[in-house]
Amino acid sequence: MSERRPIVNAVADRLAQTEQLDAVASPLAKQVRNLVPGGPVKDALSGTWLGHAVHPLLQLLPLGTWTSAVVLDFIGGKDGESSADKLLATGLLATLPTVATGLADYADTTVASDSVRRVGIVHAASNVLGTTLFAGSLAARGKGARGRGKLLALAGMGAVGVGGWLGGHLSYAEGVGVDNTTFETYPSDWTKVADDADLSEGEPRQVEVDGVALLVVRDGGQVRVLADRCSHRGGPLSNGEISDGCVTCPWHGSRFRLSDGSVERGPAAYAQPAMEVRVSDGAVEVRAPQ
Repeated sequence: MSERRPIVNAVADRLAQTEQLDAVASPLAKQVRNLVPGGPVKDALSGTWLGHAVHPLLQLLPLGTWTSAVVLDFIGGKDGESSADKLLATGLLATLPTVATGLADYADTTVASDSVRRVGIVHAASNVLGTTLFAGSLAARGKGARGRGKLLALAGMGAVGVGGWLGGHLSYAEGVGVDNTTFETYPSDWTKVADDADLSEGEPRQVEVDGVALLVVRDGGQVRVLADRCSHRGGPLSNGEISDGCVTCPWHGSRFRLSDGSVERGPAAYAQPAMEVRVSDGAVEVRAPQ
């Protein structure tokens, strides 16, 4: 029996396999990474301060205002024309921070995933097309061509609708913007992960417990254990740099406090799970916080 699945999923899979998209996608991601390196601006755009990605929140304003404008176009009559125009203009202004946060997220998601890079660039292009159509709609209305303006706005809704579906695919199917440690399970009972004598100061190592990778490191004489899979995009923290009581992810530079997994620097917005640790008879044992 053949596999049954939504046709739109097959479309996303086809995009994910289209290598030609890399000619645009890869240089764009690189330019954004160079333009916005790690630091306060990057953290602000990534949502480190908010506790989750800020881009999905910001996109509500342009989508909401544009949807309202299109509704008024068809049921608001003459009284609704001025309001529809103002809603279109408000949505266009709201795209500026929305695009900035989206690009910041996009630049961070391309290191480990070809599919995210390729679907993401089509998501961006669909939204750029939609924004351009809405801008054309507003311009046409200003020239008195309201009928044409309405049609352009309707086409704009179609374009951002496609972009929105692809954005949903990136979040729900590709895990962009979610805590990458959410579905990991850590030992509830004390479990040996290493011999205390084998751990050297400041030298991280990866161990596995029931298939889940953990970072084990001695720092300042204390043994610290965090989830090894970075909460941001899944980078291996055991390959990162240990300094000043923190570990820095080798993929995107997120920095976590070893003592409790808290975020010292983004783009990560989620704390790194930290294990309880004890040394018993020369063995390092860990368990999930009780």
